[in-house]
Amino acid sequence: MFWTILKKEIATLKCSVLLVLLIFFTLFNSPVWAEPMADFIGQAGVLRISGGTAHIPVMKEVAKLIMQANPDIQISIAGGGSGAGIKQVGEGLVDIGNSGRRPTDNEIKKYGLGLNRWAFDGVGVIVNRDNRVQALTRAQLQDIFSGRLTNWQDVGGLDKEIAVFTRDEGSGTRKVFWKKALAKKVITNKALVVVSNGAMKAGVSHNPYAIGYVSVGYLDKSVAAVALDGVKPSLETVQKGEYTVVRGLYSNTKGTAAKGDREGLTKSFIDFLFSPTGREIISRKGLIPASR
Repeated sequence: MFWTILKKEIATLKCSVLLVLLIFFTLFNSPVWAEPMADFIGQAGVLRISGGTAHIPVMKEVAKLIMQANPDIQISIAGGGSGAGIKQVGEGLVDIGNSGRRPTDNEIKKYGLGLNRWAFDGVGVIVNRDNRVQALTRAQLQDIFSGRLTNWQDVGGLDKEIAVFTRDEGSGTRKVFWKKALAKKVITNKALVVVSNGAMKAGVSHNPYAIGYVSVGYLDKSVAAVALDGVKPSLETVQKGEYTVVRGLYSNTKGTAAKGDREGLTKSFIDFLFSPTGREIISRKGLIPASR
């Protein structure tokens, strides 16, 4: 009787050990466990990132996952705009300089930049959510931003002065908006300049007569997206090619990064953006993942 019970206990123990080993093997070799963080095993150090603010929601979530998986890695993320990101990575102040535009040929040559475009992003016009004007033609938009139209009454709204918000000249968001929505027409010098997508959204949400523009990934219920020639900016309309004020999002590196010669944390971080997990995060943040 004793030996019979002992044999059953041993058999049960063997099954338990096998089950634990099977679970461990499955988790370790599954995409959820192995694919996202495999490149960060055994690494340590600090990764510095700055530049375009449209990138920040994705950057922060990716950085959080990496640092949770490996406490020996520290990642700092700052904004400053596309121009700052390009300049700072070029001068060696950061490891990755984000930009919401493709660096110019002069910038690429001057700094020896490697370009990594990992997403596409729309730039949408926004107004205060209580503004009844939520559709404009391109001609009307251009007249508003040039200062030719100064009253909401001119486009079907209240008899109130329009408060134009724009970004600084180093902003990639401003550049694509100026080029593709405003047809490179002059922006009024009376426009209020803000330093980021977040600041733009906050400014417009608190001013009932404001108009501005943000990355589509920043759109939410705190502001109203404005239809441009009948098409509202959204992830769906950008994906379908219906909304055409679109730009690429770049993470630029010093040296020959575009040729795959990156090393260490910089390479691992950028590779992660192109991984299935990275692409899922990019989509969830309202952007369109780009192929390598």
